Amino acid sequence: MRQAGIVSLVALLAILLELTNGCMVGPNYRRPVVNAPVSYRGAAGAGEGQPLGARKWDTVFTDPVLQALIAEALKNNFDVKIAADRVLEQEAQVGIARAAQYPSLSAGASLDALGLPSGGLLGGSSNSTSSAGAGNSGHTYITSGGFSISPSWNLDFWGYYRRQTESARAQLQAYKWAQQVTFSTLVEDVATSYYQLRTLDAQLEITFKTLEDRKQSLNLTTTLEQGGGGTLADVRQAEELFFTAQAQIPDLQRQIQQQENGLSILLGHAPESIKRGGSIADVAHPVEVPVGLPSELLERRPDILRAEELLVQGNANIGVARAQFFPTISLSASGGISSDALKGLVESKNLYYYAIGSLTQPIFDGGKLRSNLRLAEAEHKELTDTYQQTIIGALRDVSNALVAYRLTRDYRRQQEQVVASSADAVRLARILYSAGTTSYLEVLTNDANLYSAQLTLQTAEQQEALSMVQLYNALGGGW
Repeated sequence: MRQAGIVSLVALLAILLELTNGCMVGPNYRRPVVNAPVSYRGAAGAGEGQPLGARKWDTVFTDPVLQALIAEALKNNFDVKIAADRVLEQEAQVGIARAAQYPSLSAGASLDALGLPSGGLLGGSSNSTSSAGAGNSGHTYITSGGFSISPSWNLDFWGYYRRQTESARAQLQAYKWAQQVTFSTLVEDVATSYYQLRTLDAQLEITFKTLEDRKQSLNLTTTLEQGGGGTLADVRQAEELFFTAQAQIPDLQRQIQQQENGLSILLGHAPESIKRGGSIADVAHPVEVPVGLPSELLERRPDILRAEELLVQGNANIGVARAQFFPTISLSASGGISSDALKGLVESKNLYYYAIGSLTQPIFDGGKLRSNLRLAEAEHKELTDTYQQTIIGALRDVSNALVAYRLTRDYRRQQEQVVASSADAVRLARILYSAGTTSYLEVLTNDANLYSAQLTLQTAEQQEALSMVQLYNALGGGW
């Protein structure tokens, strides 16, 4: 009979488990319809082959020093470490949520011992017939003990706990995609900071060269003025050019050191000097860049994937809210052995047990449950709009980056011609001034134009390099 009862109990538990796994209220997640365009705006002339966003960062950024800096940042950057910590935290939260789906079991044991003088507490004789034994010391010992085990289970007929677990898992996936966003952003930030640093280096080098040229020009005007072939005004104008270039040097050096400090922080280091690699002019810029299809962004951009997981979480929360309208069914039991005498503790007559089943149905709560459901549905609607907004923003990022990459290349080419023309104008003006056929004002004007054009060219080269970085990130690369 006892074996038949155990079999029946196991069968009942199996049926209950099957029932609780088979019913979940609330909507199952479906990805919203996304009307992605056939191609990116500004993608005319894009190359074919593996999309840029699908390539690993060390195949896009070929400068060995930059590659080493990115690798160091991905290893030591504190934002990366914090993102990893958040993933671990949420993994624990998933375990906590999942544990509520299953029965809990607790056990306990007790042992009581009491020693009394054989003559009784007041000196009288002891007539106790309880489970006591007289020791050699003239005392009577009374002992008792027991062991109990208590299972309990909140049956998840309506999927309340399973939807909570689904919500926690979606949150975990969102944290993982946020971690990938951190990786992509860090790769972009390191490359951007490095290219800005190399641009400042180039501008400082140009300034030193310009300062040397203007020093020679100042010496020439001074010699001519002393020999009667020039004027004091020419000397003052040459000094103005010389001191203007000289004043730029400490400011550029300040910017360089501050840029190094910012890049050091990205590497997870205290401020320090940064190793240099190729110049900003050495950055490779392919004429045609394969970008793939806009629909691929849905599977590649980590910020879009994160927004979708948050949408999954919001969808599960609707199920959690709906499940609270239904009855809560719980089972609990307790059983064990208890005896006033340890000697007979394991005898069958000392066994005991009891079981309790309860059902609780919300009747009136002032509209709390209904408002909670409306809140979950409103949050889901917000998350749906946020998901759609993230996709539109990603398409905008790619289009902006494509336009910037194409037009900054044209701008850099035009600026190279400006520098070439300005350099030749300076050469001719100095020849004419040395021959005495023009004033120094013409040299002054052309020299200032050349210096400005050279600095602008470095900025144009920087913009072209950064547009490639931005395009790579916009296409979902970097992680």
